[in-house]
Amino acid sequence: MRHLPKQEPVPELLVGLDTSDDAGVYQLTDSIALIQTVDYFTPIVDDPYMFGQITAANALSDVYAMGGEPKTVLNIVGFPIKKLGAEMLSEILRGAADKVKEAGAITVGGHSIDDQEPKFGLSVTGIVHPDKVWKNVGAQSGDVLVLTKPIGVGIITTGIKRSAVMPEQEQTVTDTMAELNKVAAEVLTEFHPHAVTDITGFGLLGHGSEMARGSHVSFEFSLGQVPVLEGALELAKNGVVPGGSKANHKWLADDVVYEELLPEEQLLLCDAITSGGLFVALSEQEAALYVDKLRASGLAHASIVGRVTEKKEKYIYVKR
Repeated sequence: MRHLPKQEPVPELLVGLDTSDDAGVYQLTDSIALIQTVDYFTPIVDDPYMFGQITAANALSDVYAMGGEPKTVLNIVGFPIKKLGAEMLSEILRGAADKVKEAGAITVGGHSIDDQEPKFGLSVTGIVHPDKVWKNVGAQSGDVLVLTKPIGVGIITTGIKRSAVMPEQEQTVTDTMAELNKVAAEVLTEFHPHAVTDITGFGLLGHGSEMARGSHVSFEFSLGQVPVLEGALELAKNGVVPGGSKANHKWLADDVVYEELLPEEQLLLCDAITSGGLFVALSEQEAALYVDKLRASGLAHASIVGRVTEKKEKYIYVKR
């Protein structure tokens, strides 16, 4: 992106390219701002219907992370129709449509091309009040950090590809990825978050580093407080770690201090995730109430995972 010409400032553009945020936000009126985002990838599970569900949940999450309400969706399809057949594509689209309906949005169209391997995604448009946009910057010293879903998704899905997980583990990770961040976002509107993002490809520490850097603060994480999918750490100990997680770990080397953490524990915290939870910085008192309400709403893994401090030498510090 640094090779692109600089854009002239536009007053209506509330969130653009400057902070690596989850979506763009453009103000239309005094009370309505448009949220726009797009995401797509290759199949992460074998079941085409669940692939559609997960892809939709992942794309819709960016709107929730901005404090908005998804309204319309366009499908983006690359598919080898002659090789895999129309029935499989139909199941992918059906899965996405069901998840979009669950979110209260509507599918209005899309575009497809013939491709050598299946790829699927969604462009999502949402709305938000211009004064109520959540950004991934603004965390304040003294805040605590809340995570609403467990990590370890990338490791478990890699284990699926290597036939190294139990059926119940596969079901759990599939359900986790397909779960919307709708409830987490709706409950959060009752509070006053200072910074919000969702955890996806850069992992917990990668997205945490972006938030800390943009907020000019440092984050302290406690490994024992971070919710983790069952079996993920054991798989990591056996070398079942996706390339993206290893790349995240390498990329973060200069930003993170690990206090006596094993290599596999470090990789777990850097695990590249699909359709992860919301990651929120807010006051300690509100965080405790937020987590309680999330758990009462059925989000059992929601947890306080760390705290925000004044800027130190590094952006991220992790203790056991």
